[in-house]
Amino acid sequence: MFKIGCHLSSAGGYLAMGQTARSIGANVFQFFTRNPRGGAAKPMDRNDVRDFIAYANREGIGPILAHAPYTLNAAGAEARVREFAETTMADDLKRLELTPGALYNFHPGCHMGQGTDKGVELIASMLVRILSRLDAPPSTTILLETMAGKGTEVGRTFEELRAIIDAVEPKLPFPYRLGVCLDTCHVWDGGYDVADGLDDVIAEFDSVVGLDRLKAVHLNDSMNVRGSHKDRHACIGKGKIGVDALVRVINHPRLRDLPFYLETPNDLDGYRAEIAFLASRRAPVR
Repeated sequence: MFKIGCHLSSAGGYLAMGQTARSIGANVFQFFTRNPRGGAAKPMDRNDVRDFIAYANREGIGPILAHAPYTLNAAGAEARVREFAETTMADDLKRLELTPGALYNFHPGCHMGQGTDKGVELIASMLVRILSRLDAPPSTTILLETMAGKGTEVGRTFEELRAIIDAVEPKLPFPYRLGVCLDTCHVWDGGYDVADGLDDVIAEFDSVVGLDRLKAVHLNDSMNVRGSHKDRHACIGKGKIGVDALVRVINHPRLRDLPFYLETPNDLDGYRAEIAFLASRRAPVR
């Protein structure tokens, strides 16, 4: 099954998101756990969650992808910034236990001049503290997102993501595997040629991180040339990656079974059109 969807507003709750997803032809969706610029999350409506789970099971929706707010910076130079990141993520993971099997995606962080190694250390130590406080592994899979390398972002290279993983998992009191969300715009802006060298990029990811850790794809075109480190999303086929390359992504034999989430600059009608177009270009299984 082609798992394709987009980012949706969570203002109406879980069931509303599920119904909106189906209305535009989607069977997965992404949402912010709270205001993307930070702040407290709305109280959970357990009846809404219960109704959504029943609806999602009936309609074949999922996995849902919860996106942490952009202000979450586990590698920040200031203690208050790191404390906000830790408190927010711990709360998000607690709330997501009400929707078992969800994915939780976050931008690893910006080291703010402290250096990449220090950034990796801070991100990893936060994850270890959060997970070690739990009695058992969470049902939610935490995903590190591939980054464009804008400013002092950590996670531009596959090696940086692997360094975080290696600094976390051996220190946990139980077996737990971190995952990765690959953003096509971010890796392109970060220097990886997903347009003309997709096979090589996938092989490199597999060698460094492991394809078994790749759990989701943010499917975005880019407004910028490869290696720009600018992180500006474009609609499918309207950017520098191009429609043919992104169609190859959704049909690649090592990627095609993953869920794809659009983060293109669109309204619902635009997402509906992109989802329909991508579904029409989905190659049958041979």
